Amino acid sequence: MAKKTVNQEMKIKTRKISDLIRAEYNPRELTKEQHNQLSDSLKRFGLVDPIIVNTHKDRKNILVGGHQRMKVWEELGNDTIPTVEVNLNLEKEKELNVRLNKNTGQFDMDILTNNFDTTELIEWGFTEDKIGEWGLNPDELTDGFSLPEGDKSPFQQMTFTLADEQATQLKNAISDVKGLEEYKFIETFANENSNGNALYLIIMQWAEQRK
Repeated sequence: MAKKTVNQEMKIKTRKISDLIRAEYNPRELTKEQHNQLSDSLKRFGLVDPIIVNTHKDRKNILVGGHQRMKVWEELGNDTIPTVEVNLNLEKEKELNVRLNKNTGQFDMDILTNNFDTTELIEWGFTEDKIGEWGLNPDELTDGFSLPEGDKSPFQQMTFTLADEQATQLKNAISDVKGLEEYKFIETFANENSNGNALYLIIMQWAEQRK
């Protein structure tokens, strides 16, 4: 006999972080790098994925899912957080916690690497080791990178060496430019590299100001 599917309307409720209790059994943890990536994401976009809190009479205010998001969100100076409430006994609560942590799916690597710049993927938290598993050589991200023979014309690969502070400022500028309305209408000359197009717009704006 098939199990009955639970249907419930999801309502988001803002709650005080100080009222919530972390589950004592939660198995998830973050490395320092993962912590930094999560912090960067929350700074850029806010907490767009509500945490999950139990309202069961025996498990009231226990955090079921989102321990790391709540921890970093609080570190960023927030005292309230968006939540979704469930009513589960301890057994079901623990099952949901593990399922939330385990059932995260996987990436289609062809789609991922064909639609996103490798440098962006690393900036967003992917490691060079993981990229290596996809058949891409991490050395191609450094000075030794070269375009495949068939892609060299009409495109060119340019490599720059920057100080850390310069690189950070340039990355921030490229990210900011991608959010501008002008970015949507620049001439790309069939270039599909979003970072290259953003840098081109920055240079063109600078050249215009020099006139």
